[in-house]
Amino acid sequence: MATTEDTIGRTKKINLTRSARTPFRSYFDFFMTFLTGAFTILTIVPLVALVWDVVRQGIDRLGIQSFTELPPPPGLEEGGFGNAILGTLITLGIAAAISVPFGVLAAIYLSEFGRGTRIAYGVKFATNVLAGIPAILAGLFAYTVVVLTTGGFSAFAGGVALSVVMIPIVVRATEEGLLLVPQEMRQAAVGVGATNFQSISRIVVPAALPSIATAVTLALARAGGEAAPLLFTALNNNFWSTDIWQPIATLPVLIYFYAIIPYEAQKEIAWAAALVLLGIILIVSISSRLLARQRL
Repeated sequence: MATTEDTIGRTKKINLTRSARTPFRSYFDFFMTFLTGAFTILTIVPLVALVWDVVRQGIDRLGIQSFTELPPPPGLEEGGFGNAILGTLITLGIAAAISVPFGVLAAIYLSEFGRGTRIAYGVKFATNVLAGIPAILAGLFAYTVVVLTTGGFSAFAGGVALSVVMIPIVVRATEEGLLLVPQEMRQAAVGVGATNFQSISRIVVPAALPSIATAVTLALARAGGEAAPLLFTALNNNFWSTDIWQPIATLPVLIYFYAIIPYEAQKEIAWAAALVLLGIILIVSISSRLLARQRL
């Protein structure tokens, strides 16, 4: 049997070993914390630099005329891009009207009805593939399906192209929100005699509404800055237009065209339009974060 002296000796050795390792672990923890913080700051620097550059270049040109007047012809300075703001809202509205019902219903099927089935696996795989497809291919798809069929560029074709970009975001974010609804709520609804459809439509979906709203806002923020799909579908329009079957101006396309025009006034308008577009995307993104906090 071990004596008391042996036990005390082993305890001292363990304490000495721990004390020798403690400085190394402290230094290592400090180094990793510093490294993590440094890389976190480095990831924020590009965003801050981009926002500062857009604000610095576009704030001088931004004014009331930017929201109420039409773009000036090349060589003239007075004008705005109110038609492009209106066109952007119209195309995003069409895209949301198409993508939200399809995306939400698909997410409900994946989380409530088809969980674990082969069909659900196929839908998830197709959604992940669609999320990784470049946006320009969505424009080519809408060009083939809508523009060639209707015989012309239109705001509706632009909305279809943007809806293809939005659908996978709506599906994935909505599904995650539905899965966060506690299973006990479903069981309680069934326990009081509700059918599966009633429990989903009256309990699960209302409980997940903040998540669904977050999914929609994230998808709008993603689609709002896309120019490539709109070049193949909505094209452009230098006048006020609310006809969804005619070409329409949008902020991303206006920025693209005016940024390459060799006139200083048009370049200034492009910077101001970029600032407005950035503001719209930031507002939508912040709204999604606030909705997510309400969900939590």
